[in-house]
Amino acid sequence: MTELLTTELVDLDLAPNERRAVVRTLGERLHKAGRVTDLERFLADVEAREAQMSTGLPGGIGIPHCRSEAVTVPTLAIGRSADGVDFGADDGPARLIFLIAAPEGGDTDHMTVLAALSRRLMRAEFTETLLNATDPAHVAEYVRAEVAP
Repeated sequence: MTELLTTELVDLDLAPNERRAVVRTLGERLHKAGRVTDLERFLADVEAREAQMSTGLPGGIGIPHCRSEAVTVPTLAIGRSADGVDFGADDGPARLIFLIAAPEGGDTDHMTVLAALSRRLMRAEFTETLLNATDPAHVAEYVRAEVAP
């Protein structure tokens, strides 16, 4: 089974500060890792999901996600933005962004990851650990231990 999250899918210094650019940056990591076969299609699928309802959560969290034929395996990419990115949350921009990518037929995988991640994000310790992390490998290991089914 492929790991949900690897070190290469963690960016602790996201440069873009606009939602679409951040999703593209994280999507490029998924594509480079072979988890997305068609980057443009994947980005269009994420954008279509964002158009339905914003994915910003209180506390500086963004969780863009989608199911897409361009996704090969359920995957999570994580980005951290010093300045924050507007994902539509009422309390302001997201500093932690979790891009969840699921294969078109992966409804249960997608929802399992989203539910587990949402539960962890309600714990201040979880978000503080990610906000203060300095090592992408540690972030990947920590999140896998906390979220992976």
